[in-house]
Amino acid sequence: MRDENMAVRTTGLTAYRDTVFTAGPTTRIPLMGVLVFGSLVLVWAAERSAREGTDHGWFVAVSIAGLFIARGLHLRRPITLPHLTAATVVLVIANFAYRAEHTSIGFVFLAASGLVLMAPLGSKPQPEQLPRVAELVRRTQLDPVAPFALHSSKSYFFNTDSSAAIAYRARFGIAVVAGDPIGDKARFGELVSEFSEFAGSHGWRVAVLGASPELTQLWQLRAFEHRGLRQVPIGRDVVVEVGDFDMVGRRFRNLRQAVSRTRNFGVTTEIVPEVALTEPQRENLLSIVDDWGHGRQTRGFSMILDHLLDGRHPGMLIVLARDEHGEIAGFQRYGVSGNGRELSLDVPWRRKDAPNGLDERMIVDLIDYAKARGITRISLAFAAFPEMFADKERGRLGQLAYTAVRLGDPLIRLESLYRFLRKFNSFSDQRFVLIRWREVLIAAAALLTLEFVPHRREY
Repeated sequence: MRDENMAVRTTGLTAYRDTVFTAGPTTRIPLMGVLVFGSLVLVWAAERSAREGTDHGWFVAVSIAGLFIARGLHLRRPITLPHLTAATVVLVIANFAYRAEHTSIGFVFLAASGLVLMAPLGSKPQPEQLPRVAELVRRTQLDPVAPFALHSSKSYFFNTDSSAAIAYRARFGIAVVAGDPIGDKARFGELVSEFSEFAGSHGWRVAVLGASPELTQLWQLRAFEHRGLRQVPIGRDVVVEVGDFDMVGRRFRNLRQAVSRTRNFGVTTEIVPEVALTEPQRENLLSIVDDWGHGRQTRGFSMILDHLLDGRHPGMLIVLARDEHGEIAGFQRYGVSGNGRELSLDVPWRRKDAPNGLDERMIVDLIDYAKARGITRISLAFAAFPEMFADKERGRLGQLAYTAVRLGDPLIRLESLYRFLRKFNSFSDQRFVLIRWREVLIAAAALLTLEFVPHRREY
């Protein structure tokens, strides 16, 4: 029975690969294609040697191209028709450059032909899978990052019965996994193993952004094709346990003051499903976003959602805040998981002239709303490096790290976020980046571009 189950899983994995990655223009070229390309290079090299006689620079370039090819084959990178076509074009350019006596240009293009031939595949967004993903998100419990699996720029890997999935995106040869798997936790172990095999078969190395402690251990134990993943703590979830929350005591003084300030200004709140927004309301809210000039959530990957206010993502809740004149002063959007009992804050937006404390007021009123409706947990954000910001007596290394983080303020103001979140005294579990040290630079490039480079509006 164990062998039969393994056979079923292997068959399902193979079918998934064939469906998503080996159809159409990315059909894999058999080994014969590699040999044909290699023969073209050698014939050209022989002709060049006979014509030039003493110039052996081409041999160095061919050797470099061969090293790129050997490395790509070692990583099991697939060679597709576009790869072969592009490499052939590069080789032709190299030939023309040499014939025109531009030997330096010819050398570069000839050496690069192997790199082009073995360039890593990326993965494509799979927004058509969102209904399946939404159902898994709905069932996922105790994971505040689960709703962000719905970002439509992500690719997905499902187990054979679609009871669990991994959200990821492959870039620069790195399969970047966003958060923990979603769905049935009992299936996560085999899912991690199958995904590791799947990534390895496509020449991808793996990095995990935002793994929980439990899944960190699972990746290190069960990612058989990617041994040596190291854990790097990057921050903590901030999760309000609704049943235990109150604002009593000195540690909540700043929060009480912020909420009282908004009440003195006559602020009121309302909580509605995103799909219930009227078109005038939607336009009003989006005008607040546009006033900040940051775009309508075209960036983000691991802990932010796209399709702001268009109702595409199921189950989203909106908290509206109105000023004393009844005009919208700000709003917050929340994703839903845990069978409707868990909320995760996606984005807060406010008018530039809105009173201080508006975001705190919306959260506190949402907590009251949650208590009346059986909602048990509300995730407010992910707090990066909270211990570093809390430490007032930093050593040299600590101060260096603090300065480096502050350089990222134009992209995300981490210290301001920490100061806001600490008012709620709800710091929870750590999250980790999992990475292999020898891949740290290319993985960092993949992670940063996925998070901060705007996505194309094609899905």
